[in-house]
Amino acid sequence: MKPYQRTFDRIREAVLPEYRERVADYLIEYETVLQDAAADPDKTSAAAQQLRGYLRGLNTTRVLGMADWEDLDRRVGQLLEIATAQAAAD
Repeated sequence: MKPYQRTFDRIREAVLPEYRERVADYLIEYETVLQDAAADPDKTSAAAQQLRGYLRGLNTTRVLGMADWEDLDRRVGQLLEIATAQAAAD
């Protein structure tokens, strides 16, 4: 399993069924960048920040429950820390 895959699986599971297809379409863009080991660290960091914003929007519109959002925000925050560390190392 790729490093970020479990986080994206968790996002897909947390979304209400009637929104899953639409959300899955948006997630592909973030997933592609975050799973690309050769991606520019700045691009990876920006994608992780954008994903956090997207999740906040899903929570605000009640597509995600609050407990799910808190867990997912923590997970994406960890992805952002990894991306930031990689950018600093380069």
